Amino acid sequence: MNEQKTDGDLIDALGGTSEVARLCDLTTGAVSQWRTNGIPRAWKKFLRLAKPRIFKAWERSR
Repeated sequence: MNEQKTDGDLIDALGGTSEVARLCDLTTGAVSQWRTNGIPRAWKKFLRLAKPRIFKAWERSR
C-alpha cells in the first residue's frame, strides 16, 4: 500500500525546513507552518521552477 506524500515530504525532499526557508528567503517558522497548512500555491510554483527534478520526483510519488 502506497502512502500519500505530503507537502512536508516535499519540504524534506528539498533539504528540510531551513533549506527551503533559505531558498525562498523566508523564516523557518513560516516554512514550518507549511507542513501543517500546506504550501501556498504560488510558493509551490516557485519551488517547481527552482528545483524541477526534485519536484517532479515528488509529484510522481504522490
